[in-house]
Amino acid sequence: MSRWQLFGFGLAVYALGLVLAAPATLIDARLAQASSGRLRLAQARGTLWSGTGQIEIRDPNRSSGIAKSVAWHIRPAYLLLGKLRYDVALDQAPKHFPVTISLARIEVADADINLPAAALSLGVPKLAALGLTGDMLLHIARLAVGRGSVQGNATLQWHDAASAFTPISPLGDYELRLDGDGTTVHASLRTLQGPLQLDGQGSWESGRNPVFQGNARVPPPQQQQLAPLLRMIAVDQGDGRFALQLN
Repeated sequence: MSRWQLFGFGLAVYALGLVLAAPATLIDARLAQASSGRLRLAQARGTLWSGTGQIEIRDPNRSSGIAKSVAWHIRPAYLLLGKLRYDVALDQAPKHFPVTISLARIEVADADINLPAAALSLGVPKLAALGLTGDMLLHIARLAVGRGSVQGNATLQWHDAASAFTPISPLGDYELRLDGDGTTVHASLRTLQGPLQLDGQGSWESGRNPVFQGNARVPPPQQQQLAPLLRMIAVDQGDGRFALQLN
């Protein structure tokens, strides 16, 4: 091995050592940059190689959000491609999913994330006053987030939906499909089952609040109990029909 080869090998080993010893707080800086402050890593412990912390999802004003415990372990082979590739687990779940961080973007694939119903208000603050409850599961098939860009698709299912403002529980089960094509995320809502029938379409452009237009339909036996709740966020069109517009 020549002197220059030895020098190159030594430099590579030194660079790898810097990566392995780099503090986990560097991940927070990269997340904040790629998501415009919507994703943060708090209470980070460990290094870029392996560590734990609290992943935070924040509202557009960065004033509130939800947090989940997270643990990660790097896959060294991807360092040769100039990327940081991690196996990630949330809330000590046995199933891990891959997260890839490069200079241009953050990529997530095949992730299942349990969320509280209150997380809906992070995207649409108007929903915060409804006291929503139920179980939500976000399945991310593929998601790539860069500055001002979102690509991929995900599905959010909300089961046993309920509200503190109506005695009817559950209201139903619902599915929201999300598709990102670059600068805009498109959303479509449908009802899986339940007395409160919801459907609609929406979009979310980078740097703006989500916009959603939909319809709600209530069968006659539940109209008296559900109408006050729906009037908080929708226009009563009579005969158990309501027009939703959220932004």
